[in-house]
Amino acid sequence: MAKRSEPSEPKQERRAREEREPRQVSAEAQADDVRIDRSLRPKTLDDYIGQARHKENLRVFVEAARRRGEPLHHLLLSGPPGLGKTTLAQILAHEMGVELHMTNGPVVEHKGALAGLLTKLGRNDILFIDEIHRLNAVVEESLYPAMEDFRIDVMTGDGAFASSIQIPVEPFTLVGATTRTGLLTAPLQSRFGQTIRLDFYSEQDLAKIVQRSARLLGVEIAAGAAMTIARRSRGTPRIANRLLSRVRDFAEVLGTGKIDETIVQTSSERLDIDAAGFDEMDRRLLRIIIEDYDGGPVGVETLAAALGEPRDTVEDVYEPYLLQQGYLGRTPRGRIATRRAYEHLKLPFAGKQRDLFDP
Repeated sequence: MAKRSEPSEPKQERRAREEREPRQVSAEAQADDVRIDRSLRPKTLDDYIGQARHKENLRVFVEAARRRGEPLHHLLLSGPPGLGKTTLAQILAHEMGVELHMTNGPVVEHKGALAGLLTKLGRNDILFIDEIHRLNAVVEESLYPAMEDFRIDVMTGDGAFASSIQIPVEPFTLVGATTRTGLLTAPLQSRFGQTIRLDFYSEQDLAKIVQRSARLLGVEIAAGAAMTIARRSRGTPRIANRLLSRVRDFAEVLGTGKIDETIVQTSSERLDIDAAGFDEMDRRLLRIIIEDYDGGPVGVETLAAALGEPRDTVEDVYEPYLLQQGYLGRTPRGRIATRRAYEHLKLPFAGKQRDLFDP
């Protein structure tokens, strides 16, 4: 089965996207997130907050593998960005007492690069490949025997003199991470022993993460303030920690240094983040559907043109949270704004949209 290729993005659109001011509520990693994440990232399963069912299952898998002296089963982590896929890989390596080797799908450009990675692995080590859906087909096929039989097939010579040499590699665990499971081929997916789909976090779990991060940063925070930040974090720990960092700046300069609900509200207004965690782009998307297209349905290409954004950006960056929270709906004819979107923007819910939602 051939892998479905990712749609290309025109150079001028890509350049404009890269030069745009980063969104505070974007789940994508930003330049200053690395320093913050490094200091706040949990090291053990006990410290990891949220994803309770997955965490308890992983605890069992780790203990079973340690007792047998074997590597973990190959593991696929999927879900939107910012939910902790990289963090989980680091925790698994720590819990197993092995080394973690990290790379990115597009970086492994050819079979030689893959062979170099695999031959460096120690027994039971973990190889973490982020954006694994972006591996090219030749590298992916070379990965199959390594995952199944812990060997690499290398061709030597040319033409009639060509021959295959099998190079053994140490037993290892492949942990793949992807935000786009639909782009993975069936043969690759079938070789993972377990697939874990990370979900958006509850407000309660995010509040706990904010409180833990505040302690590590040496910042005093009120319980209500932590919950207010959590509500604006779009179910994503990366956003929660980023907002905490921004609010801390406002608290130190405009307040006493303590984070309370008043300083969170002031910070949110200055950052243009409303109570649902929406910024101007989210509200603009919903308003275009409601005001310019009578609530929809409107095709994603039309919506992308109206926003001045590539279709990929609309589908992968702006829509997921709006869909998950019920502000946006997908139909065969296009996107529609739901009753909840009207209520959030304080607009009357009437006309043909009422007919769609009311029996």
